[in-house]
Amino acid sequence: MTFSLQRIAGKSMKIAALALAISLPLSAHAHRQWLLPSATVLSGNEAWVTVDAAVSNDLFYFEHFPLRLDGLQVTAPDGKFVQAANAFTGKYRSSFDVQLSQQGTYKIAVVNNGVFASYKVDGQQKRWRGAADALAKEIPANAQDLKVTQMNSRVETFATAGKPTRTALTVSGTGLELQPITHPTDLVAGDAANFQLLLDGKPAANVEVEVVPGGIRYRDKLLDTKVKTDAEGKFSVKWGGPGMYWLEASVSDQKTTLPQAGQRRATYIATLEVLP
Repeated sequence: MTFSLQRIAGKSMKIAALALAISLPLSAHAHRQWLLPSATVLSGNEAWVTVDAAVSNDLFYFEHFPLRLDGLQVTAPDGKFVQAANAFTGKYRSSFDVQLSQQGTYKIAVVNNGVFASYKVDGQQKRWRGAADALAKEIPANAQDLKVTQMNSRVETFATAGKPTRTALTVSGTGLELQPITHPTDLVAGDAANFQLLLDGKPAANVEVEVVPGGIRYRDKLLDTKVKTDAEGKFSVKWGGPGMYWLEASVSDQKTTLPQAGQRRATYIATLEVLP
């Protein structure tokens, strides 16, 4: 009986976590998703990086919910996907290791796609979040005033063993993505870095990008910077000091790939390390 109850509890936690991850772009902005690598610049062969993944109010502090790893993608310097090692999900965080067995730059991302639906049954408002292929089964046939939003989110970071390379930085052409102009593991305090934001592989113009330095828990002010992309989707960030930074942007439009969805919400998040 104990084993059965544990299995049921585990499944319930997974469903709740998926719902939270998909709904985050619609919820309070204070809840931030992030990946935190143990290092982004390494030397030598057979280097390892440990990455923590969580959702929290204070950046890079475990106090709310783990980020699920179902959509984990690790792209090696040769452009091929490789497996992470030692992955687990606990109460407040997920964690995994990446072996940098190739020289060059790795892109580490958690990519999630899903839907958010609101509707009424017998006059009562209902909401559902989950995978797109489960929508037809989960929404009752007698649902009224059905509104479906397609959700896409990408949370990523980067790590380089040896000399930086760019093959892994190639975008997929789906959703909101970052195309670095300045290499993402070659960021220096006091310098300006240049990036391009893309939506479905095309420049995302006039999109607000928020940049927040880590350590929110230990200061009174957020110290965030907000910039907008230009007509080519490009923007620049001048780093105020060394440390880990959180970058986020989101867009809403009607370019859905699901016939039931009337709106799409795409979110991009990155953790970048700025060195002295």
